[in-house]
Amino acid sequence: MTRKNTICLWYDGTALDAAEFYAETFPDSAVGTVHRAPGDYPAGRQGDVLTVEFTVMGIPCLGLNGGPGFPHTEAFSFQVATDDQAETDRLWDAIIDNGGSPSVCGWCKDKWGLSWQITPRALTAAVSDPDPAAAKRAFEAMMGMARIDIAAIEAARRG
Repeated sequence: MTRKNTICLWYDGTALDAAEFYAETFPDSAVGTVHRAPGDYPAGRQGDVLTVEFTVMGIPCLGLNGGPGFPHTEAFSFQVATDDQAETDRLWDAIIDNGGSPSVCGWCKDKWGLSWQITPRALTAAVSDPDPAAAKRAFEAMMGMARIDIAAIEAARRG
């Protein structure tokens, strides 16, 4: 990888599994080079996956199999702008059905603990409506949701 900046994500031995899931699930995503240990080491054996180069929606990432010491938190998340309810549902369901868990306001976690914001463009437009009352109604509707329901957001926006 020749990029100057790459997001490094810490995994507990599952970087390749995660990268393969992301590549199968998200557009413009792929698994790149897999780097394996050239010899045995205190925490593993020769041939174990050390790092995985991958891309998630065009963003270069490096999965580091660093062990259990640093779990993911909500302090880092991928925000995915979706175009419609079908895309929102497809991505949300893919994450949840693969061992993930729902959260609130369009957030969910994948089975590796990485947070995702599945954010319809309609939601972003609604909460930034030039009419403050419409924006507030949409925002309040969102606050009661896990997965974002675009029709409910648009209905709240209209009043």
